Amino acid sequence: MIPFKDDNPTRHFPIVTIALIAANIAVFIYQFLSPSDMQRIAYAYGAVPYSLVTFKSVQPVHPLITVLTSMFMHGGLLHLASNMLYLWIFGNNIEDNLGYVKFILFYLLCGVVAAYAHAFTNPASTVPMIGASGAVSGILGAYILLFPHARIHTLLFFIFFVQTVRLPAIIVIGFWIGIQFINGLISHGTATHGGIAWFAHIGGFVFGILTIKSFMRKKRRHPVY
Repeated sequence: MIPFKDDNPTRHFPIVTIALIAANIAVFIYQFLSPSDMQRIAYAYGAVPYSLVTFKSVQPVHPLITVLTSMFMHGGLLHLASNMLYLWIFGNNIEDNLGYVKFILFYLLCGVVAAYAHAFTNPASTVPMIGASGAVSGILGAYILLFPHARIHTLLFFIFFVQTVRLPAIIVIGFWIGIQFINGLISHGTATHGGIAWFAHIGGFVFGILTIKSFMRKKRRHPVY
């Protein structure tokens, strides 16, 4: 199940969403072209759970800084493409509802919470976590709460056949978060040796659902005469 667009128009041009996508792509190009290999860069600026919990680190920047730098780094082209696809599909509507400044703050906070959700469930891990997945997961959490019935154009794969369908967001995103929970439970404890940070996805998603309403613009109340 791969979503590729939604039927949920916006009122404003999604400048922040596009800027975030551009920043992630730019950082990936830098990683790819840097004289240092991508693994060294990941270990230097990725979010290491053990360092986030203990503040003990040999990285060139403080562990709290790596929470931010790690959000804009990716381990490969597919990793980058999948995160940016989800950010493009779902981020513009959240930006449209929050406004530029609140959207940036919401996005970054989702990433921070996601990083610590991973760190607290794998406190001994010295493997760096990189990627925008945690922040994007928060966007998905916000979207499923605000637009559960928005139609998402999705590719469904049936062995050798591919079908395009329009499904409600609650089904598409619900299926996605279900996979995160299942894999998180199955792989819990193995992230010490690497792998996907499932609990980062879960943490960002839950934070997005719980806090999006508090970030929403307050409607002005007109006096009653």
